[in-house]
Amino acid sequence: MNHPEGPVPALARDRARRLRKSSTPAEHKLWMRLRNRQFHGAKFRRQHPIGPYIVDFCCLESRLAIELDGGWHNEGLQRMEDEQRTVYLQTQGYTVLRFWNTEIIKDVRAILPQIAEHLS
Repeated sequence: MNHPEGPVPALARDRARRLRKSSTPAEHKLWMRLRNRQFHGAKFRRQHPIGPYIVDFCCLESRLAIELDGGWHNEGLQRMEDEQRTVYLQTQGYTVLRFWNTEIIKDVRAILPQIAEHLS
């Protein structure tokens, strides 16, 4: 498959495939809202490689990356890594939205307006 941002290394491609097969309940719940262009007609990809990272969800047309975070993302080292990841994605022209898994599980509809406002 041709990747819009150039060739994807085999390791990243294989890791993305594995992640798609083992999605978290929160990822699954949001994906059911975003898949098949059913959300504002936007084409989303899940577990999509961008540079050295694999983002949970991505809309290439709108340059939007969505990351879902579990509780471990609130810990020191992981928080710093997430910040570096966000900065990298922003330098690549992406807007990055982060949501807690608990937000998605509790009420996925509550976060949808935030996603919608970033779609082209």
